[in-house]
Amino acid sequence: MASFRTEMRGDVAVVTFDLPGEPVNTLSPAVGAEFSEELERLGRDEAVKTVVFTSAKQDFVVGADVKWLGSLRSAADGERASRDGQQGFDRLAAFPKPVVAAIHGACLGGGLEWALACRSRVASDAPRTQLGLPEVQLGLLPGAGGTQRLPRLIGAQAALDLILTGRSVRASKARKLGLVDEVVPPSILVDVAVERARALASGTDTPPPRRSPRETFTRAALEGNPLGRRLLFAEARKQLLRKSGGHYPAPERTLEVVREGLEKGMEAGLRAEARAFGELLMTEVSARLRELFFATTALKKDTGVDGAAKARPVRKVSVLGGGLMGGGIAFVTTEKAELPVRIKERDDSSVGRALAHVRGLLDQRVRRRRLDRRGMEKVLARVTATTDLSGFHRADVVIEAVFEDLTLKRRLLAEVEAATGEDCIFASNTSSIPIGRLAEGARRPGNVIGMHYFSPVEKMPLLEVITHGGTDPSVVATCVELGKKQGKTVIVVRDGPGFYTSRILAPYLNEAAHLLLEGADIAAVDHALRAYGFPVGPFQLLDEVGIDVGEKVSHVLHDAFGERMAPPATMATLAKEGRLGRKAKKGFYRYDVDGKPVDTSVYASLPGGATRVPFSEDELRERPVLLFLNEAVRCLEEGILRSARDGDIGAVFGLGFPPFRGGPFRALDAMGAAEAVRRLQHWQERKGARFEPAPLLRRMAERGERFHPDG
Repeated sequence: MASFRTEMRGDVAVVTFDLPGEPVNTLSPAVGAEFSEELERLGRDEAVKTVVFTSAKQDFVVGADVKWLGSLRSAADGERASRDGQQGFDRLAAFPKPVVAAIHGACLGGGLEWALACRSRVASDAPRTQLGLPEVQLGLLPGAGGTQRLPRLIGAQAALDLILTGRSVRASKARKLGLVDEVVPPSILVDVAVERARALASGTDTPPPRRSPRETFTRAALEGNPLGRRLLFAEARKQLLRKSGGHYPAPERTLEVVREGLEKGMEAGLRAEARAFGELLMTEVSARLRELFFATTALKKDTGVDGAAKARPVRKVSVLGGGLMGGGIAFVTTEKAELPVRIKERDDSSVGRALAHVRGLLDQRVRRRRLDRRGMEKVLARVTATTDLSGFHRADVVIEAVFEDLTLKRRLLAEVEAATGEDCIFASNTSSIPIGRLAEGARRPGNVIGMHYFSPVEKMPLLEVITHGGTDPSVVATCVELGKKQGKTVIVVRDGPGFYTSRILAPYLNEAAHLLLEGADIAAVDHALRAYGFPVGPFQLLDEVGIDVGEKVSHVLHDAFGERMAPPATMATLAKEGRLGRKAKKGFYRYDVDGKPVDTSVYASLPGGATRVPFSEDELRERPVLLFLNEAVRCLEEGILRSARDGDIGAVFGLGFPPFRGGPFRALDAMGAAEAVRRLQHWQERKGARFEPAPLLRRMAERGERFHPDG
């Protein structure tokens, strides 16, 4: 079946891309060959004076087919595929008749490289229209000319910002950058593109807006001479290393390739791009990141239940508690899921703070031009707040986001059940209390479930849905669907103390505390775990979460799992001293001076005082990480996790486990089960039973098995 259809509008050929049987348009060699044939035919047709290229899908082109990339078996294969793509777009760029891209929806990766090869670009002003080169998120760089065409179009500094971060921009920002020439409503997109094509053919087109004198001077100073380029690339490299920790090779290769093209010409840059693309494609980092991509794609289609249960309709959501968590939940529900939300708080001043929190998050969207004032008011109109349960009778889902106290949560559950209908779902945002215990004595236990969000809700991508033994499957499907509408990556886990994410984090944090009690330096421990790839170290994390919160959760897990999860007593001492972390401006770090150095006064409460003992970085890293991995295996063995895939996604998206390692189960596969058992036993002999290898890990070591057989 043909992927392209062409219709004539006078002397303009409108070519529409519509990949058969697929929800989105992606690129592959077959698509490229088909387009080249169509382009050649149009070039021979004397009735065609110009061409408009557009899409029949909701999105323009979302990039290359990632599964096809996985079929390439060597760096040479990858380099050859890149050169083929470059040559195809070179032919498009050299096409004697003007080609205009009419862009609506996502225009990403190879899709943007396709548009860059056109003479002009017109984009719709729809919110879903986004332009970007996200290849770095797969451990790659743009491989079809993007590293060369984008800097020449918008300047190296702006191009590097897009390529190195992988972020996308909306149409209005793209126009400001010079990435697109016009932005118009979707209803007239193709019409405007046709008129622009005719103007280009006749030589009467209006040139894009000129840069300001200041912008022109800055670009010339930075890119137009060797010294400026050296400064530009040195600063870019310094910034990317600060963010990546040197774990991701793609950004550094991108810098080299862009610079090669600017200094030695486009053809040299294209050769460097193709070579780098092929080499990066074969790296372990790219393999792990592409595996995460496939896992998250699969989760988007996962209903969370194994049977045929369907989600219930959700027309209104209520939230108990409007603090940082409750306010964040209300925000993603009304802004992303576009549902009305009713917040309950304890008094009028708390109601005011809850509404102000939601408004503040919307103000940020407006400042970043993700939303206009009119849109903001429309969203705010969907949010109401109260000090009682008035209005809750219309709620389909009530999400509780109050303090971690079982008695309080049970009382609220009883009040909600009395005020709501038979089908209303009660979802607790607890991070550690078993949902089954919460549901004990409930009138409708089948409607009780956990929805564990991560702070800050509006930024953290994961939602952990927790089911107890009696949760109705339709309730699970409903909460999974709601989470997806809220913009979350959703995993479903079985009930148990700490569920999955809190449970595997606890031994990691406990072991950092054990190291501290043994004399390790706070900054050294945090540095070692950042060097492993975590975004922050364990003590920085405890300061952010709250030392008191971490200490409370650790006791829940200690009660459930015994000495294996016993927290060092010093954590309770620090909490009693008022060292609660950032919220109290007093924790492991100081918050009253720039740079937030370690608060050395904390050592007065620790054995050994200010005298710290040197540890090897290997030990500082290995002990907490091994316990993190081992506990993940226990969760899989006990059925807390539905799959190793979900365990990897939960750790990466919820806890910041290094994406380039693919998650705890991918990391164990890379290490080998036998080696993991050997290392755990090494520390078990020295530090005790908390390092005992999980039984499943022992069995896999004996059998030579992997958690991901496809790896």
